[in-house]
Amino acid sequence: MFHTVASPLLRISVLLFALALAACGPSQQPAAAPPPPEVTVAKPTQRAVVDLDEYVGRFIAVDSVEVRARVSGYLDQVNFRDGQMVKQGDLLFTIDKRPFQNTLDQARANLAQAKANLSFTQADLTRGQQLVRDKTITEQTFDQRTQAFRGAQATVQAQEAAVKQAELDLQFTELRAPVAGRIGDRRISPGNLVTGGLAGNTSLLATIVSIDPIRFEFTFDEASYLRYERLSGSGKEVTGREGSVVVELKLLDETDFGHRGYMDFVDNVIDRSTGTIRGRAVFSNSKAVFTPGMFARIRVPGSPTYQALLIPDAAIGTEQVRKYVLVVGADDVATLRYVTPGQLSGGLRVIKDGLKADDRVIVNGLMRVRPGVKVTPKDEQPPAPVAAMPPTKN
Repeated sequence: MFHTVASPLLRISVLLFALALAACGPSQQPAAAPPPPEVTVAKPTQRAVVDLDEYVGRFIAVDSVEVRARVSGYLDQVNFRDGQMVKQGDLLFTIDKRPFQNTLDQARANLAQAKANLSFTQADLTRGQQLVRDKTITEQTFDQRTQAFRGAQATVQAQEAAVKQAELDLQFTELRAPVAGRIGDRRISPGNLVTGGLAGNTSLLATIVSIDPIRFEFTFDEASYLRYERLSGSGKEVTGREGSVVVELKLLDETDFGHRGYMDFVDNVIDRSTGTIRGRAVFSNSKAVFTPGMFARIRVPGSPTYQALLIPDAAIGTEQVRKYVLVVGADDVATLRYVTPGQLSGGLRVIKDGLKADDRVIVNGLMRVRPGVKVTPKDEQPPAPVAAMPPTKN
């Protein structure tokens, strides 16, 4: 009974064992090796570039004037709108003129009286000259008439000066813009007493800052200053004081350095506390986009023009702190090259060291390749000529 039941199970076990042995037979043929990865290669672009240094600074006005009265009186009129643009000579404030007009009228009357007295003393002196010759009057009397004539002359001169001063005071009741620019808000309303004069307690009425042109101030370190001066000393002017070096600027909300100006000043001392020196550039501001106190970034030429090799940023890899590219040799094998990247110029990265002009650099497919691996290179089509655009320094 037991033998009859076990026989079918035994036969099944033997069959499964045979199938397992068949499955463990000779192995299949290995799959074919994949072809070398296809990559795009290109030779570095050669272009004349200039290294540019980038700094942060602020705009300042060429002229900044505080409008203060030269005479005291009650403010009569305000002839501008707060914050508007004004031209040189525009009427801004008017002080009550009536007291100054009265003073001028009185000075003119005193001058007329002095001139009348001068005419009398002159005629008296002329008569005295004949009388003294005829011995009709004494020498002492003639001297008295001479003295009276000279005193009358001095009085006339004094009254003429008083009239001129009264005319100036009357003129000073009209405060006009000394420079063209943008005026701030009025500090005193009509009807208030304005304190004028030359003392330090005069009333501030408003402030005007010139707008066009406008200056941009920034600071750079001592090492950069030495580099600029040595280049200038060798005849390669890059950042100087003569106003011939072109610089570029962008505002905080702009991506391109689209504003062009020129350097016009470098300070004569280095700040001992910061180790920096002050530079200044001038920009046109006809549309009044820039305003004093505004931040911006400026690019300054940091080297003479030189021929550089440039490649796309995508072709550069990073290994810890070092940058590298993969170069395809004559045997189509990728080789690692450590490079020293520079700035961006026209969308390409300047390579200062590590590449040759005839190297074939992998510009597409860098992630599919390792150093020492054979590749299938495909030449990249040369890009269309790029309009000359100054480089940026990152």
